[in-house]
Amino acid sequence: MCNVCLTRRSLFAAGMGAAVAATASIASVQAQPARSAETPDAALARLMAGNGRYVSGQLTERDFSANRAARAQGQAPFAAILGCADSRVAPELAFDQAPGELFIVRVAGNFVTPEGLGSLEFGAAVLGTKVIMVLGHTSCGAVNATVEALQKGNSLPGHIAGLVTAMKPGIEPIMKTTGPDLQQRAVVANVQANVRRLQTEKPILGDMVAAGKLRVVGAYYDLPTGKVILV
Repeated sequence: MCNVCLTRRSLFAAGMGAAVAATASIASVQAQPARSAETPDAALARLMAGNGRYVSGQLTERDFSANRAARAQGQAPFAAILGCADSRVAPELAFDQAPGELFIVRVAGNFVTPEGLGSLEFGAAVLGTKVIMVLGHTSCGAVNATVEALQKGNSLPGHIAGLVTAMKPGIEPIMKTTGPDLQQRAVVANVQANVRRLQTEKPILGDMVAAGKLRVVGAYYDLPTGKVILV
């Protein structure tokens, strides 16, 4: 075979190899998940805009099989939710977000536990979440149980009593105030108490909040309407 032909084939092969390498490099970059909000204010705005779509019944159409390969490469959630375990509140739906967008910690009564705190610290310091929302909801059974326990001094079975014990410090002050709908005021008080705790937790979350890298906000989900109200 002539030397010219060999040279042409070598150049062609080299060119194809470079093209394949370039394509693979682009695909690798595209495979890395991108955060959809890069500031605390933008992250909160994105959450609330998504809830607006949810309330109006205009949820984004999604192909949940899409981007699975990209998500396998890592995650870059823009927001973390400390929410109640209540089965009627689904944060991804309530905020109209796709898989990989929200870093969610759930416990009945949406209060800070040591494990939940560590998870939220991991979300903020390692994964880069820009906002943490403590999300309560109307007609919360855990809150109502705590209110009743404070009113009547009754005890609850098993480890359920531990939930009430953990929530009492945030709810007890509201019991000394007057006003309508004690249970709902207790829902808000519980949310606000846990927001205050997260805002000042050292050494990670408190420092990030002070530096403007993170926001911690409180809200509750209205079960009849699906609307999230900031408190």
